[in-house]
Amino acid sequence: MKVNHTSLSVMIRGNDKDNPVVIFVHGGPCNSEIPYIRKYQDLLEEKFTIVHYDQRGSGKSYQFGRDYSKVSAKTHVQDLIALTEYVEEYLHQEKVILIGHSYGTYIATMAASERPDLYQAYVGIGQMSDTISSELDSLHRCIEVAKEKGEEKDATYLASLAEDIQSGEKIVPRQYLRKYGFAARKIDENKDYVKGFLFGTEYNLLDTIRFYVASIQYQDGLIKEALENPITEIVQDIPIPVYFVMGKYDGMTSPKVAEEYLNTLGGESIRQFVLFEESAHYPQLEEKKKFFKWMCATFLEE
Repeated sequence: MKVNHTSLSVMIRGNDKDNPVVIFVHGGPCNSEIPYIRKYQDLLEEKFTIVHYDQRGSGKSYQFGRDYSKVSAKTHVQDLIALTEYVEEYLHQEKVILIGHSYGTYIATMAASERPDLYQAYVGIGQMSDTISSELDSLHRCIEVAKEKGEEKDATYLASLAEDIQSGEKIVPRQYLRKYGFAARKIDENKDYVKGFLFGTEYNLLDTIRFYVASIQYQDGLIKEALENPITEIVQDIPIPVYFVMGKYDGMTSPKVAEEYLNTLGGESIRQFVLFEESAHYPQLEEKKKFFKWMCATFLEE
């Protein structure tokens, strides 16, 4: 579909178009979930209409030869708002449920604050918050587990990063978070991508090339922008119901620091922090049955 002078690839799935609509905003940046997400949302599709899209300059929305270096979070926010307006008109819905995941929460939090009239509620999964505080909390948790496992060399190396992380120059190396169970515990997201690229129906070989080219070219710039401009300094008020859904073992985005952010958000609506006890950065996938039940209990009338 065409929004704001660019084409976005959109996937809409569900059993009944009259069901409540959910728009998912993927993370990364540049890491579309379209290649593999169907197997994780089969339950949701029974009761909700699910919308996924590849953000501008990501995955199927990447156009070869086009320069996306000036695309910022603000660009993504305006695209999301335009997409929301289109989806609401297309599916004849007054409002939709907005869900951001990981970096997607950076975009979705801003959209929910800027245009609350479009959304029934905002759900942040793996919610970004104060980036330095989040990274430091994850660092200390990772060091603790490394020591428990007798990996003193890893613990020493990670401890040496504390000063650079405190100054905002570095983040916790993601390979260590994965090694110690702070990325995913009940799924293998990298294997899911490979299977989706090779055997899925949503992405072909050219789309897979788009995915990796976009990530290599533009991911670091968007990450740097988010690190230098924490969402806590941008959004202090969201006047609609807000839910933060976090995995207990999430080290990509700290549950502790996310909850602190939720507690400071202005607005007179619902503020709910939901902790999934068996998952890390992907509670909606790692505990999909529990997430489905929570979605139904929260958003469907009995």
